[in-house]
Amino acid sequence: MSRVYNFSAGPAALPTEVLAQAQAEMLDWNNTGVSVMEMSHRGKDYMSIAAKAEANLRQLMMIPDNYKVLFVQGGASSQFAMVPINLLNGKKSADYLLTGQWSKKAVAEVKRYCHVNVVADTTNSHFTTVPAAASLEFDPDAAYVHYTPNETIVGVEFDYIPETGDVPLVADMSSTILSRAIDVSKFGVIYAGAQKNIGPAGLTIVIVREDLIGNADANMPVMFDYKTFVDYDSMYNTPPTYSWYFAGLVFAWGLKQGGMSAIEATNKRKAEKLYKAIDDSAFYSNPVDVHCRSWMNVPFILADANLDTAFIEQAAAKGLTSLKGHRSVGGMRASIYNAMPEVGVDALIAFMKDFEKTQA
Repeated sequence: MSRVYNFSAGPAALPTEVLAQAQAEMLDWNNTGVSVMEMSHRGKDYMSIAAKAEANLRQLMMIPDNYKVLFVQGGASSQFAMVPINLLNGKKSADYLLTGQWSKKAVAEVKRYCHVNVVADTTNSHFTTVPAAASLEFDPDAAYVHYTPNETIVGVEFDYIPETGDVPLVADMSSTILSRAIDVSKFGVIYAGAQKNIGPAGLTIVIVREDLIGNADANMPVMFDYKTFVDYDSMYNTPPTYSWYFAGLVFAWGLKQGGMSAIEATNKRKAEKLYKAIDDSAFYSNPVDVHCRSWMNVPFILADANLDTAFIEQAAAKGLTSLKGHRSVGGMRASIYNAMPEVGVDALIAFMKDFEKTQA
């Protein structure tokens, strides 16, 4: 069976070239006679894999030297707790922007640790917009400011980076990391689950500024302290070794594509053509304000919801899969992460136009 164009929001499509390399190395990595999955994480072979992965990520994102890169288990959701545990440092409150389901979950979790000041809440818009930058009033005494630059479910994305002054900015970049170039120095902490633009599920990347490390309460679990991961090179216990290895392959693939500037240009082009196809049609619509539409997650609604099932089934027959929208939103959602080739987006647009014609 030939591979389909997989528009899943996560676990998401992975680069075919990377999958092929992992397949070739599955039984015997670099003439060692063992699979990466069988290696000791403390052996020199695996240590070289881990070091190369971090080096490639640092090069891709141009991560400054005063930031540590951690390879963590527990998914991005574990960071909803690890962030306050590590960053409160005696302070009693943190500022949060609530712009979708994932930031809503982050707000719910942080209430276990401190007072949360919800600086902006777009619930009333059904999360179809982001607050204007000028409307944000942060507390200068807050421990940090947390936001989710891209909300996977509703497809809304900040078109700016909030200015927080001396207060550290924390970003859940799970569904937008590596989609474009960013200035890492604007953030105190960046975290992201792997299963969208990085690799298989089971790994979380945390990029944290050095001055924010070492402040966790001594009563907190050792595995929730960023310093543990720094002190032990993310190997206090056995890390998700295969996901880490696979992430390294994806980072190397990204460099081969020309780095973040080239990836950004491709992603911008993919998103623009898909949104144009939606906007040019009276049959499809997108509910998100134009200025804050996601590049990675594109929801769209059919004029007649009774046709949703037929659309999904016929698309799948054409090799276009995982287009059903999230159950809380309905409609369709096309996630077009880095691994989705432009021809896949072209194929989706062509199908959308053909499907619309059959309903005329």
